[in-house]
Amino acid sequence: MEKKAQTSQKTKKPLSRRKKILLIGIGLFLAIGAIALWKAESVTQSITTKGSFLGSVGKVLSPHENMLKGEEEGRINIALLGMRGKGDLHGGELADTIMVASIIRTNDDKKNPQWDVSLISVPRDLLVTTPDGGQSKINAVYFQGEKKGEGGGLTAMEQVLSDVLGQPIHYAIAINFKAFSDLVDALGGVEITRKTPFVEPVQFHEKKVCDGDAGGVFTVPTGDYEIKYKKDGRIKSKYPYCYNEQEECGGVFTVPAGTTNLNGEQALCYVRARATSSDFDRARRQQEVIGVLRKKAKQLGILGSLGKVNQLLKSLGHNVSMDIAPWELQRFYNLYATIGDKEVHVHKVLENSEEGLLYAPEQNQAFGYHLKPRGENYDRIHQLFSTILQ
Repeated sequence: MEKKAQTSQKTKKPLSRRKKILLIGIGLFLAIGAIALWKAESVTQSITTKGSFLGSVGKVLSPHENMLKGEEEGRINIALLGMRGKGDLHGGELADTIMVASIIRTNDDKKNPQWDVSLISVPRDLLVTTPDGGQSKINAVYFQGEKKGEGGGLTAMEQVLSDVLGQPIHYAIAINFKAFSDLVDALGGVEITRKTPFVEPVQFHEKKVCDGDAGGVFTVPTGDYEIKYKKDGRIKSKYPYCYNEQEECGGVFTVPAGTTNLNGEQALCYVRARATSSDFDRARRQQEVIGVLRKKAKQLGILGSLGKVNQLLKSLGHNVSMDIAPWELQRFYNLYATIGDKEVHVHKVLENSEEGLLYAPEQNQAFGYHLKPRGENYDRIHQLFSTILQ
């Protein structure tokens, strides 16, 4: 018996050098793969509220083709939101920019679909019914939703915009000022051509309630006060006004006539300015800049590489939030490739001009300046949005 055991031990041959190298190589491959997955997971977790990279791997690799929301029906609507950013003392989660991009199938061939893109801007002062049944300006909806938990702001804005536009809003992306500025700088600036100079002398030299005690930047006294009164006319509260100790955009922001390449900070000033123009003019400038950024990204080959897109998202980090799952990002990328060099087909801005679909009623204490739809319903806006490519 003992002899048999000894014989058995002798039959175990040591691994050959080739097999050892192979096993080491497999081990390194698995280790590198694990690190890559971990990094991808951490990146996607920082920007998306829907699932994770690891949870999407199966869908990405599945032979069954997964479709985006709205893709089967031929229209995918995405809300694009811009704001100062969480933690900013001056309305950090109020949406200054509200747009909806629509990717629309223009033929009936689902096997070889043709897609077009439209963009519509919704003014931040539009009075809406909130998901909880109250009323507020639409720019406050994201903030109210976020108070119910991370991701709640995106969901709330999708619901309200669906009511306003008459179609489901399938996805939402929120980007703060820092992310926008970083994005422009990452692309080497944005080239703007103007026939006339652009000047904003008021907005970035505005006065606000002094906030130095709260760690803010409005610390230079103006000598003026914000005064609130009681119903009987007596003073209820009195707060001093201050200027920003380091005025944004140089105080007076200008863009000369001709062609100018704006860096991230300058581009941010350009798309924020509205005090001496209007919110509607600002929306048109925002659409202009988005179009230029898209062209620039394509010229640099960023939109031609999913890896570069992911790297760009990684650089933006926690300054971007979306409810798009990683596998859906892959699907969006594949769909974008079919659009090719097409420009955004239609740009629309909801406004209160004579031919516009909105009007400005008298201000009241609850809402101040605000906008409402003509006819007191959204029927005409629904019609515009449903036939935007016609």
